[in-house]
Amino acid sequence: MSPIIDAHHHIWRLADLPWLQGPTVPRIFGPYEGIKRDYLIAEYLSDIAGTGVVKSIYVQANWPNDKALDEVAWVQSVADASGWPHGIVGFVDLLDDGAPDLMRAQSRVSLMRGVRQQLHWHDNPLYRFAPRPDLMNESRWRNNLALLQDHDWPFDLQIFATQMSDGARLARDLPGITFVLQHAGMPEDRTPTGRKLWREGMRRLADAPNVSTKLSAFGTFLHRVDRTYIAEVVHETIAIFGADRCLWGSNFPIEKLWASYRDVFDAMMAALAPLSDRDRAGILHDNAARIYRLAP
Repeated sequence: MSPIIDAHHHIWRLADLPWLQGPTVPRIFGPYEGIKRDYLIAEYLSDIAGTGVVKSIYVQANWPNDKALDEVAWVQSVADASGWPHGIVGFVDLLDDGAPDLMRAQSRVSLMRGVRQQLHWHDNPLYRFAPRPDLMNESRWRNNLALLQDHDWPFDLQIFATQMSDGARLARDLPGITFVLQHAGMPEDRTPTGRKLWREGMRRLADAPNVSTKLSAFGTFLHRVDRTYIAEVVHETIAIFGADRCLWGSNFPIEKLWASYRDVFDAMMAALAPLSDRDRAGILHDNAARIYRLAP
């Protein structure tokens, strides 16, 4: 098997994450008592054992906004001690006047490779994260986003189908930034109307050559591993974006609520089985290495 990069996972200390503390409140991924604990790199390495995953990318886990630098510094310290992860996608509040200073400080963290600020908004409050659906159209937000070009960082774009027109316009307006659409556009509505809206939005995003997408988090709305569903979304997404603009991520430990790492991994391998060796290698390794500038 070719070497594999997990392009989307988390590690955390419970004490750093207010959203995991206190009473459990409804979340997009259902009951989450099973992850209200430390999930450190040793457990992640145990989870991936035997899969062929040789590198990984940490994606921000919603520490308090004023701790965004502390988050990437802590993950860097974990990598210095253990050799994992190999890249960090940190958080920046792009509406904040201090965003440029924060990015400059984060750029001194050697594994810093990108930024995510979750923009997804939905009529269903359980699926809602951003305060409004059109945050990406705010001029101050866009001006700060444009500064990612100074650091050669991609932006991890997390939106729903109803926001994809704005997302496509954002990508066209900032061709110097690579956008990585999270979780294949989070296709939460499985009705014919919902799937049509998702496909149309995905095509608009794919029309912008600087947009790629992660094949990840397919259990978010089902709360299980469904191989038929995963294969269906994976094949449609690859048909729209092409294999050269798709990359795989585990979304662990969120998916650990309903499955083992091996369950998630094997379902993705089954979905990718019909592809050529070249296309599989791109999705499982090469595209992530290129986009996040991972060392050989």
